[in-house]
Amino acid sequence: MFCFSGPSASMDPFNNIMLLSDSYKTSHWRQYPPGTTSVYSYFESRGGKFPEVTFFGLQYLIKRYLEGQVVTKTKIDDAEKIINSHMGQGEMAHFNRKGWEHILKKHGGKLPIRIKAVPEGMTIPNSNVLMTVENTDPEAFWLTNYLETLLVQVWYPMTVATQSREQKKILCAYFEKTGTEVTPLSIGFQLNDFGVRGVSSMETAAIGGAGHLVNFLGTDNMPAQMLAQQFYGCKGPAGFSIPAAEHSTITSWGRTGEKDAFKNMLTQYPKGLVAVVSDSYDVYKACSDLWGKELKDMITSREGRLVVRPDSGDPPKIVVECLDILGKAFGTTTNAKGFKVLPPTIRVIQGDGVSYESLGAILENMAKNKWAAENVAFGSGGALLQKVNRDTQKCAFKCCEVTVNGAPVLVYKDPITDKGKQSKKGRLRLVKDRAGKITTLTEGQGDDKDDMLVTVFENGALVQEFTWDDIKKRAELAPAEYK
Repeated sequence: MFCFSGPSASMDPFNNIMLLSDSYKTSHWRQYPPGTTSVYSYFESRGGKFPEVTFFGLQYLIKRYLEGQVVTKTKIDDAEKIINSHMGQGEMAHFNRKGWEHILKKHGGKLPIRIKAVPEGMTIPNSNVLMTVENTDPEAFWLTNYLETLLVQVWYPMTVATQSREQKKILCAYFEKTGTEVTPLSIGFQLNDFGVRGVSSMETAAIGGAGHLVNFLGTDNMPAQMLAQQFYGCKGPAGFSIPAAEHSTITSWGRTGEKDAFKNMLTQYPKGLVAVVSDSYDVYKACSDLWGKELKDMITSREGRLVVRPDSGDPPKIVVECLDILGKAFGTTTNAKGFKVLPPTIRVIQGDGVSYESLGAILENMAKNKWAAENVAFGSGGALLQKVNRDTQKCAFKCCEVTVNGAPVLVYKDPITDKGKQSKKGRLRLVKDRAGKITTLTEGQGDDKDDMLVTVFENGALVQEFTWDDIKKRAELAPAEYK
């Protein structure tokens, strides 16, 4: 049996590329055909919940894990100890020390890999190539799919960005339906990220939250702000938040002190936006008596807007009930399409139970009761950032061509038990056909000048950087997408 003496004391478990893979991949370098010099693979969404995906997050993965010298002797030594003690039963050494030492000596520890990808922020129909990966050194043919585990994790920010954009379509459609102009500012704060506490890690919060900010401006996710600035060059805030109460800051005043707690919020924040959770005890009384009568003058004379937050009950029902009570207390106007609008000093935010599925139901019930969509903003937490997985969009990374003894070989899978998992063959290009439809050409067809995939990483260097502003522009909705 191999003796495990432990890694070096300074080892960062998330900063050793040799360990950021599935365990079984450490054995794959022995499994390719003799004479293999090139492995070419691709990533796609094979289908899923939504018909298209908004590509986002690869640049973060490249800058965080792949760029520059990522292989050192110390890291090789650490990986060898861990892998050879972890893999198998001591019958042989599975770690590819010779292969990693070759990368260190010949390439200075930089990865001999080329990655081509869709420009980030672009929305692509399902079943199209989104990224290709290939080795640039024939001795490192095994490296392409060793990196699959890490690169496939782009599924997460991509899926969050996609789902967020689909919810933006719903919001824009109801803005149009109920008589509110759709502008980047009017729609930008309609869906807010409340999800940091509901995800598995701060890194998850950062990359998922950044995916949401591709489409919106409202967020309570500070890690996402930092990621947008550090990895995408965002100048200034990528999103914005406002002062807001939580239950502890209201209930600490006691049940009989709820009015004083509400008054304190208006006093502490005499200008601008402020949100107050209002269902600690009786949300109906809070809306009708406390906000609607006892504190009404403070609200209407204030330089800003109070946002009332119900946080329990059936969302489609409770939102309309609160709007009806507030409308009776504060009055309403009617817009050109005949829908009611509260005065600008008061609005509602629904932050409980908001998901892709419930958002449309809430807005539809508002419309049925003649309330314009602009009266309510939304916050979403776990449903926005956590209730997704790799199969939400059926994301997969597959080898489609290898070179063996100097000859290209088409590679594909076609399981008789699931034709949906059939993979593409040969060299791939993403192009627009004569009708303007985005499609994937296989088996080396097409011309490089028409390929929408661009080289983003080559031999340890990020060679194409996408800016935050450019990504947001690509992700913008065209009116035809929601009308």
